[in-house]
Amino acid sequence: MAKILRKKELNPSVTLLEVDAPLVARKAQAGQFIILRIDEEGERIPLTIADYDREKGSVTIIFQKVGLTTELLGDLAVGDDIRDFVGPLGLPTEIGEEVKRVCVVGGGVGCAIAYPQAKSLHAAGIQVDVIAGFRNKDIVILEEEFRAACDHLYLTTDDGSYGEKGFVTDKLKALIDSGNHYDLVIAIGPIPMMKFVSKTTEPYGIKTLVSLNPIMVDGTGMCGGCRVTVGGQVKFACVDGPDFDGHQVDFDELMNRNSIYREREACEKDRHACRMEQLKHTAIR
Repeated sequence: MAKILRKKELNPSVTLLEVDAPLVARKAQAGQFIILRIDEEGERIPLTIADYDREKGSVTIIFQKVGLTTELLGDLAVGDDIRDFVGPLGLPTEIGEEVKRVCVVGGGVGCAIAYPQAKSLHAAGIQVDVIAGFRNKDIVILEEEFRAACDHLYLTTDDGSYGEKGFVTDKLKALIDSGNHYDLVIAIGPIPMMKFVSKTTEPYGIKTLVSLNPIMVDGTGMCGGCRVTVGGQVKFACVDGPDFDGHQVDFDELMNRNSIYREREACEKDRHACRMEQLKHTAIR
Protein backbone atom coordinates (compact mmCIF):
# COMPACT_ATOMS: atom_id res chain seq x y z
CA MET A 1 0.00 0.00 0.00
CA ALA A 2 1.13 3.54 -0.77
CA LYS A 3 -0.67 6.38 1.00
CA ILE A 4 -1.43 9.66 -0.78
CA LEU A 5 0.25 12.51 1.12
CA ARG A 6 -0.63 15.46 -1.11
CA LYS A 7 -2.94 16.15 -4.03
CA LYS A 8 -2.99 19.13 -6.36
CA GLU A 9 -5.08 19.77 -9.48
CA LEU A 10 -2.68 21.38 -11.95
CA ASN A 11 -5.45 22.01 -14.49
CA PRO A 12 -8.91 20.49 -15.09
CA SER A 13 -7.48 17.27 -16.53
CA VAL A 14 -4.02 16.95 -14.94
CA THR A 15 -3.44 15.94 -11.31
CA LEU A 16 -0.36 15.76 -9.08
CA LEU A 17 -0.13 13.18 -6.30
CA GLU A 18 2.65 12.89 -3.74
CA VAL A 19 2.75 9.32 -2.47
CA ASP A 20 4.40 7.71 0.54
CA ALA A 21 6.80 5.22 -1.09
CA PRO A 22 10.14 5.23 0.79
CA LEU A 23 11.61 2.18 -0.95
CA VAL A 24 10.96 3.71 -4.38
CA ALA A 25 12.17 7.15 -3.31
CA ARG A 26 15.42 5.66 -2.00
CA LYS A 27 16.48 4.48 -5.48
CA ALA A 28 14.57 6.78 -7.86
CA GLN A 29 16.41 8.82 -10.46
CA ALA A 30 15.32 11.18 -13.25
CA GLY A 31 13.94 9.34 -16.25
CA GLN A 32 12.58 6.32 -14.38
CA PHE A 33 8.94 5.31 -13.86
CA ILE A 34 6.63 3.32 -11.63
CA ILE A 35 3.75 0.96 -12.34
CA LEU A 36 0.71 1.24 -10.11
CA ARG A 37 -2.54 -0.59 -9.53
CA ILE A 38 -5.34 1.14 -7.63
CA ASP A 39 -6.93 -2.04 -6.24
CA GLU A 40 -6.89 -5.81 -6.72
CA GLU A 41 -9.26 -5.58 -9.69
CA GLY A 42 -7.46 -2.69 -11.37
CA GLU A 43 -5.21 -2.56 -14.40
CA ARG A 44 -1.50 -1.82 -14.18
CA ILE A 45 -0.43 1.53 -15.64
CA PRO A 46 3.04 3.10 -15.97
CA LEU A 47 3.64 6.69 -14.83
CA THR A 48 6.92 8.57 -14.90
CA ILE A 49 8.39 9.72 -11.59
CA ALA A 50 7.91 13.49 -11.62
CA ASP A 51 9.83 14.09 -8.39
CA TYR A 52 11.05 12.35 -5.26
CA ASP A 53 12.15 13.22 -1.73
CA ARG A 54 14.53 10.67 -0.25
CA GLU A 55 14.40 12.13 3.28
CA LYS A 56 10.61 12.27 3.33
CA GLY A 57 10.29 8.96 1.50
CA SER A 58 7.83 10.30 -1.04
CA VAL A 59 7.42 10.03 -4.80
CA THR A 60 5.43 12.47 -6.93
CA ILE A 61 3.48 11.43 -10.02
CA ILE A 62 1.59 13.65 -12.45
CA PHE A 63 -1.05 12.22 -14.76
CA GLN A 64 -3.77 13.19 -17.20
CA LYS A 65 -7.25 11.76 -16.67
CA VAL A 66 -7.86 10.01 -19.99
CA GLY A 67 -9.27 6.58 -19.09
CA LEU A 68 -10.88 4.49 -16.38
CA THR A 69 -7.78 3.99 -14.22
CA THR A 70 -6.58 7.59 -14.34
CA GLU A 71 -10.13 8.80 -13.66
CA LEU A 72 -10.33 6.57 -10.59
CA LEU A 73 -6.84 7.61 -9.53
CA GLY A 74 -7.93 11.23 -9.81
CA ASP A 75 -10.91 10.51 -7.56
CA LEU A 76 -8.67 9.41 -4.68
CA ALA A 77 -8.07 11.84 -1.80
CA VAL A 78 -5.25 12.58 0.62
CA GLY A 79 -5.07 9.66 3.06
CA ASP A 80 -6.31 7.09 0.56
CA ASP A 81 -4.10 4.15 -0.39
CA ILE A 82 -2.91 2.94 -3.79
CA ARG A 83 -2.83 -0.88 -3.78
CA ASP A 84 0.45 -1.38 -5.72
CA PHE A 85 3.18 1.17 -6.39
CA VAL A 86 6.19 -0.58 -7.94
CA GLY A 87 9.49 0.92 -8.99
CA PRO A 88 11.73 2.53 -9.86
CA LEU A 89 11.63 0.87 -13.27
CA GLY A 90 13.54 1.59 -16.46
CA LEU A 91 16.99 3.08 -16.84
CA PRO A 92 17.76 6.55 -15.46
CA THR A 93 18.78 9.25 -17.90
CA GLU A 94 22.52 9.13 -18.53
CA ILE A 95 24.36 12.38 -19.25
CA GLY A 96 28.02 12.31 -20.18
CA GLU A 97 30.59 14.47 -18.42
CA GLU A 98 31.17 16.36 -21.67
CA VAL A 99 27.64 17.79 -21.56
CA LYS A 100 27.73 21.40 -20.37
CA ARG A 101 24.53 22.85 -21.83
CA VAL A 102 21.19 21.15 -22.42
CA CYS A 103 17.84 22.18 -23.87
CA VAL A 104 14.91 20.30 -22.37
CA VAL A 105 11.79 20.41 -24.54
CA GLY A 106 8.43 19.45 -23.05
CA GLY A 107 5.06 19.25 -24.72
CA GLY A 108 1.76 19.30 -22.81
CA VAL A 109 1.58 16.68 -20.08
CA GLY A 110 5.05 15.61 -21.18
CA CYS A 111 6.29 18.62 -19.23
CA ALA A 112 5.64 16.59 -16.09
CA ILE A 113 8.36 14.19 -17.29
CA ALA A 114 10.59 16.98 -18.56
CA TYR A 115 10.60 18.69 -15.16
CA PRO A 116 12.62 16.08 -13.22
CA GLN A 117 15.10 15.97 -16.11
CA ALA A 118 15.63 19.74 -15.96
CA LYS A 119 15.76 19.74 -12.17
CA SER A 120 18.36 16.96 -12.02
CA LEU A 121 20.58 18.51 -14.68
CA HIS A 122 20.36 21.99 -13.14
CA ALA A 123 21.27 20.61 -9.71
CA ALA A 124 24.33 18.98 -11.29
CA GLY A 125 25.61 22.39 -12.42
CA ILE A 126 24.70 21.97 -16.09
CA GLN A 127 23.27 25.00 -17.91
CA VAL A 128 19.67 24.19 -18.74
CA ASP A 129 17.25 25.91 -21.10
CA VAL A 130 13.65 24.72 -21.09
CA ILE A 131 11.08 25.07 -23.85
CA ALA A 132 7.60 24.16 -22.57
CA GLY A 133 4.79 24.04 -25.10
CA PHE A 134 1.02 23.90 -24.59
CA ARG A 135 -2.11 24.29 -26.72
CA ASN A 136 -3.28 27.31 -24.73
CA LYS A 137 -2.87 29.22 -21.48
CA ASP A 138 -5.50 27.20 -19.60
CA ILE A 139 -3.46 24.00 -19.57
CA VAL A 140 -0.04 25.41 -18.63
CA ILE A 141 1.50 23.43 -15.76
CA LEU A 142 4.64 23.61 -13.58
CA GLU A 143 5.68 27.09 -14.70
CA GLU A 144 7.13 28.17 -11.35
CA GLU A 145 8.77 24.78 -10.81
CA PHE A 146 10.51 25.05 -14.18
CA ARG A 147 11.73 28.57 -13.46
CA ALA A 148 13.48 27.27 -10.35
CA ALA A 149 15.00 24.34 -12.24
CA CYS A 150 16.59 26.00 -15.27
CA ASP A 151 18.57 29.00 -16.47
CA HIS A 152 16.08 30.12 -19.14
CA LEU A 153 12.43 29.17 -19.57
CA TYR A 154 10.62 29.68 -22.86
CA LEU A 155 6.86 29.12 -22.82
CA THR A 156 4.98 28.64 -26.09
CA THR A 157 1.32 28.14 -26.91
CA ASP A 158 -0.24 27.07 -30.18
CA ASP A 159 -2.78 29.90 -30.09
CA GLY A 160 -0.52 32.60 -28.61
CA SER A 161 -2.67 33.00 -25.49
CA TYR A 162 0.43 32.78 -23.28
CA GLY A 163 4.15 33.13 -23.85
CA GLU A 164 5.23 33.01 -27.48
CA LYS A 165 2.90 31.84 -30.24
CA GLY A 166 4.13 28.79 -32.09
CA PHE A 167 5.39 25.26 -31.67
CA VAL A 168 8.32 24.12 -29.53
CA THR A 169 10.21 23.18 -32.69
CA ASP A 170 9.96 26.77 -33.93
CA LYS A 171 11.49 28.08 -30.71
CA LEU A 172 14.18 25.40 -30.63
CA LYS A 173 15.29 26.16 -34.18
CA ALA A 174 15.31 29.90 -33.45
CA LEU A 175 17.51 29.39 -30.38
CA ILE A 176 19.97 27.20 -32.29
CA ASP A 177 20.10 29.56 -35.26
CA SER A 178 20.73 32.52 -32.96
CA GLY A 179 23.97 30.95 -31.75
CA ASN A 180 22.97 28.89 -28.73
CA HIS A 181 25.16 25.78 -28.63
CA TYR A 182 23.56 22.72 -27.04
CA ASP A 183 25.49 19.56 -26.30
CA LEU A 184 22.21 17.70 -25.82
CA VAL A 185 18.48 18.14 -26.41
CA ILE A 186 15.96 16.13 -24.39
CA ALA A 187 12.44 15.98 -25.87
CA ILE A 188 9.45 14.64 -23.97
CA GLY A 189 5.83 14.82 -25.06
CA PRO A 190 3.48 13.51 -27.75
CA ILE A 191 5.17 11.20 -30.25
CA PRO A 192 4.75 13.60 -33.22
CA MET A 193 6.37 16.37 -31.17
CA MET A 194 9.36 14.21 -30.28
CA LYS A 195 9.66 13.11 -33.89
CA PHE A 196 9.84 16.66 -35.20
CA VAL A 197 12.15 17.87 -32.43
CA SER A 198 14.50 15.07 -33.49
CA LYS A 199 14.18 16.12 -37.13
CA THR A 200 14.93 19.71 -36.11
CA THR A 201 18.17 18.82 -34.32
CA GLU A 202 19.43 16.20 -36.77
CA PRO A 203 20.81 18.63 -39.40
CA TYR A 204 22.82 20.35 -36.65
CA GLY A 205 24.25 17.08 -35.35
CA ILE A 206 22.89 17.71 -31.83
CA LYS A 207 22.46 14.55 -29.78
CA THR A 208 18.77 14.16 -28.92
CA LEU A 209 17.15 11.92 -26.33
CA VAL A 210 13.43 11.13 -26.31
CA SER A 211 11.43 9.44 -23.56
CA LEU A 212 9.08 6.80 -24.95
CA ASN A 213 5.91 5.56 -23.28
CA PRO A 214 4.43 2.89 -25.57
CA ILE A 215 1.86 0.26 -24.62
CA MET A 216 3.21 -1.45 -21.50
CA VAL A 217 1.94 -4.31 -19.33
CA ASP A 218 4.47 -5.79 -16.90
CA GLY A 219 7.40 -3.36 -16.97
CA THR A 220 9.98 -6.16 -16.93
CA GLY A 221 10.48 -6.87 -20.64
CA MET A 222 8.57 -10.16 -20.58
CA CYS A 223 5.31 -9.18 -22.30
CA GLY A 224 6.90 -7.48 -25.32
CA GLY A 225 4.11 -4.91 -25.51
CA CYS A 226 6.46 -1.93 -25.28
CA ARG A 227 8.77 -2.96 -28.11
CA VAL A 228 10.12 -0.19 -30.31
CA THR A 229 12.53 -0.15 -33.22
CA VAL A 230 15.67 1.89 -32.60
CA GLY A 231 18.45 1.93 -35.15
CA GLY A 232 16.88 -1.06 -36.89
CA GLN A 233 16.91 -3.16 -33.71
CA VAL A 234 14.00 -4.14 -31.46
CA LYS A 235 14.21 -2.61 -28.00
CA PHE A 236 11.87 -2.73 -25.01
CA ALA A 237 11.04 0.66 -23.51
CA CYS A 238 10.55 -0.73 -20.00
CA VAL A 239 14.04 -2.23 -19.62
CA ASP A 240 16.13 -0.69 -22.42
CA GLY A 241 14.63 2.78 -21.99
CA PRO A 242 12.53 4.79 -21.65
CA ASP A 243 15.23 7.11 -23.08
CA PHE A 244 16.39 6.50 -26.65
CA ASP A 245 18.33 8.29 -29.37
CA GLY A 246 15.67 10.34 -31.15
CA HIS A 247 17.56 10.17 -34.44
CA GLN A 248 17.34 6.36 -34.38
CA VAL A 249 13.70 5.79 -33.31
CA ASP A 250 11.19 4.57 -35.90
CA PHE A 251 8.49 7.04 -34.89
CA ASP A 252 6.07 6.06 -37.66
CA GLU A 253 6.02 2.44 -36.50
CA LEU A 254 5.64 3.58 -32.89
CA MET A 255 2.65 5.79 -33.72
CA ASN A 256 1.04 2.97 -35.65
CA ARG A 257 1.47 0.49 -32.78
CA ASN A 258 0.18 2.95 -30.18
CA SER A 259 -3.01 3.45 -32.19
CA ILE A 260 -3.80 -0.26 -32.52
CA TYR A 261 -6.46 -0.22 -29.76
CA ARG A 262 -7.86 3.22 -30.53
CA GLU A 263 -11.15 1.93 -31.95
CA ARG A 264 -11.73 -0.35 -28.97
CA GLU A 265 -11.01 2.46 -26.55
CA ALA A 266 -13.36 4.91 -28.24
CA CYS A 267 -16.71 5.40 -26.53
CA GLU A 268 -19.51 5.55 -29.10
CA LYS A 269 -21.76 7.55 -26.80
CA ASP A 270 -24.45 8.22 -29.37
CA ARG A 271 -25.03 4.49 -29.89
CA HIS A 272 -24.44 2.84 -26.52
CA ALA A 273 -22.98 3.40 -23.07
CA CYS A 274 -19.23 2.88 -23.04
CA ARG A 275 -18.26 -0.30 -21.15
CA MET A 276 -15.41 1.51 -19.42
CA GLU A 277 -17.78 4.24 -18.24
CA GLN A 278 -20.08 1.55 -16.80
CA LEU A 279 -17.13 -0.02 -14.98
CA LYS A 280 -16.13 3.34 -13.58
CA HIS A 281 -19.57 4.01 -12.12
CA THR A 282 -19.70 0.46 -10.69
CA ALA A 283 -16.28 0.97 -9.07
CA ILE A 284 -17.34 4.28 -7.57
CA ARG A 285 -20.43 2.73 -6.01
